[in-house]
Amino acid sequence: MAVTSFLLVIAMAQLAIQTGSVDLPGPSANLSTTWASMNSFSIQPVITLLHFVPGNSSLAFAAGFHCDRYVDYSYHDPYFSEPPCASLFGVFIGYVDYSYHDPYFSDYVTVWSANRDNLVQNATLNFTASGDFLIQDVDGNIVWSTNTSGQSVAGIRLTDSGNLVIFDHSNIPVWQSFDHPTDCLLPKQLLAKGMRLTPNTSATEWTPSNLFYLTVLSDGLYAFAGSSPPQPYYNYYIDVENNAHKGEPYVSLINGSLATFVSPPPAEPSGMIILPPAVSFQFLRFESDGHLRLYEWNKYWSLKGDTFKLDACDYPNVCGDYGICSNGQCFCPVASDTGTSYFNQTVSQRPDLGCTLVNPISCQPLHDHQLIDIANVSYFFNGYPGMSIQADEESCKVSCLKNCSCKAALILYYDGVMSCSLLTHVLSLRANEGYNRAYLKVQLPPSEKHNVILGSVVAGVIFSLIMIIFSTVVYLRRRNHGNNDEDEFNDLPGMAMRFTFKVLKIATRDFSNKVGQGGFGSVFEGQLDSERVAVKFLDRAGQGKKEFLAEVQTIGSLHHINLVRLIGFCAEKSYRLLVFEYIPRGSLDKWIYRRDNFVPLDWLTRRKIITDIARGLSYLHEDCRQRIAHLDIKPQNILLDDSFNAKLSDFGLSKLIDRGESHVMTRMRGTPGYMAPEWLTSQITEKVDVYSFGIVVMEIISGRKNLDYSQPESNVQLISLLQDAAKNDLLEDMIDRSSDDMHLHKDEAIAIIKLAMWCLQSDKNRRPAMSVVVKVMEGERSVESNLDYNFFDLSPAITTQVGEKFSDPPVVSVLSGPR
Repeated sequence: MAVTSFLLVIAMAQLAIQTGSVDLPGPSANLSTTWASMNSFSIQPVITLLHFVPGNSSLAFAAGFHCDRYVDYSYHDPYFSEPPCASLFGVFIGYVDYSYHDPYFSDYVTVWSANRDNLVQNATLNFTASGDFLIQDVDGNIVWSTNTSGQSVAGIRLTDSGNLVIFDHSNIPVWQSFDHPTDCLLPKQLLAKGMRLTPNTSATEWTPSNLFYLTVLSDGLYAFAGSSPPQPYYNYYIDVENNAHKGEPYVSLINGSLATFVSPPPAEPSGMIILPPAVSFQFLRFESDGHLRLYEWNKYWSLKGDTFKLDACDYPNVCGDYGICSNGQCFCPVASDTGTSYFNQTVSQRPDLGCTLVNPISCQPLHDHQLIDIANVSYFFNGYPGMSIQADEESCKVSCLKNCSCKAALILYYDGVMSCSLLTHVLSLRANEGYNRAYLKVQLPPSEKHNVILGSVVAGVIFSLIMIIFSTVVYLRRRNHGNNDEDEFNDLPGMAMRFTFKVLKIATRDFSNKVGQGGFGSVFEGQLDSERVAVKFLDRAGQGKKEFLAEVQTIGSLHHINLVRLIGFCAEKSYRLLVFEYIPRGSLDKWIYRRDNFVPLDWLTRRKIITDIARGLSYLHEDCRQRIAHLDIKPQNILLDDSFNAKLSDFGLSKLIDRGESHVMTRMRGTPGYMAPEWLTSQITEKVDVYSFGIVVMEIISGRKNLDYSQPESNVQLISLLQDAAKNDLLEDMIDRSSDDMHLHKDEAIAIIKLAMWCLQSDKNRRPAMSVVVKVMEGERSVESNLDYNFFDLSPAITTQVGEKFSDPPVVSVLSGPR
């Protein structure tokens, strides 16, 4: 039996010829061969087999042992500073560096592993005489095996595609690593029906994740999360039934796409998920956060794209357990009715790692539990049947309270139908989902437990009395007032057109084509006579008719080419609907983030959009009878028509500010990541819109999100990158790298970046008015030169709060708009 041990054994016969210095093994081995791992830590793997990537003399696949530093805090050896080595056997791809005396294998990544759930010290790899290929620990115990003994095995080979193959005397594969994928998909590798990609638990923990897996089912590619049972958060449909060559579906990574097939290879794809085209070697890796990312070799491994075209908040664990995701920002749940928080951040300063209960849930006794209402949140599997049960809202809540393992009851609406879902493990929730809500189970604190039963009885009696009184009042009012409500519509001058609910139901084909959804309701496409319209069905059950009509009157009085036009409304019974002009190209975020593979916008289009946004805000701030602060400026609330004219939409958070008032007092609202520092003081002016405008401008110029958690941790915050670039005079680095046209106009783009920096001043008094911004865009005014690059400084806002005295805050109105 041949026994070999390598510290740096990289290559096959052709490499030995190239270097002339080391006698190195080839890509195959015979029976009765044994390899031993190292006993101490090394940054070099122990390579047993190696095969170069075709057409590349420096990039190679290697099979062997990777040494992971063994984490054992009880280990101590006075003579050695390094702990022993825990070995992982796998297939790697890396760069063969010839600049050393002997070839050096660097920048390698693991693309398949055998024993990632059980790393071993002093491991031995044994290719037995009977054809079994196995890993043994120092005591000879089998840790992993191919179980190929007695199958006429002739040898083992590492192919040029990275497939580790055990073959028989007829050269037919008996076992191959491609049939047992771990977390990566390589070119020429098929992910067939029933196979799974399972990510590592984390970047430093090799154990397979018990949270995510990617698989091919009979009707498509699915990514699942959770358990009991798992629920899909992504799927790509494969049409097997309508294909002439029906077969078992599979997917494969080919140049520029993840292709789906229903016929045995070679075959034409039945569908393709478009990816960046390959310049060099590429591979896909399913990672611990649920993303399927594409990597490419270009002197180093670089991230090229994300296969799933999902928003950040669509990923099941983006904010950890119990965390709520809103536009890429994470925060812990707060009860909607009381404002009480029953959760703390799991790790301080890391909201993306989730939340933990202040009082852990104990099942003894069950009456120590209560459900807290979290309104306007949904879950990643909204619309999938998996865990839904047939129950009304109250029965759903009762079912959760009676079941110790239930941690939350979800009330979800899909196509207008309510479903109840009981969760045993609460992953991340999504904000701004209209009628949906979550009831999270919490443990009552000791001081509240003794009062629960008595409080329930008293509350029941009081509730019954209130209902009797309320019913009597309602009956008397209806009898006395009759249809007086209908007269209110005719008494308001300048009111937008009024529609009946029946007319809008017909116009939208029974609300069948939903084109958007937000925190205040869903938006449906419709047709009124010859005009396409967007009908927003508001979730405003608690708002009276008079208040709704007052805000319709305010929105209807706004007329500007860069604001979405209100056509009409419906206020019938409990229904509240708004009818807007239809904007065909959708929201700006789809174009600057290129979620749907849109081509990058050119410089003139981006400049026009920025100018249009500025004009719309200038009108709201300075040309209306009362100043209007929008308070939620972000790409999702900016719509583009056929000519890429930008129009501001969604006035759901807006505030009216009287001309004689310097500011208004209001609770924090808006979208995290776009909010000005002075929100912490609750004293706001229209200058908060100027700050948000500055962030949107930077997103347009850079072509990326302000908060992008798919980036390395140091690059997540766009404004932080801008701050560093400004201090180091590297503003050109902030320009969208995917657009050659943008770099042809880099001087103009840098001028607009400086305008954005002026808008991002922490001191609101140093920000320009939007009318000034318009003049800058039109070339009539220059940008302030003495700018503060600390865009996150809170001291000006806090100083302003201390230095001002306030009377009672003015009355403000809340406005609704299309979201």
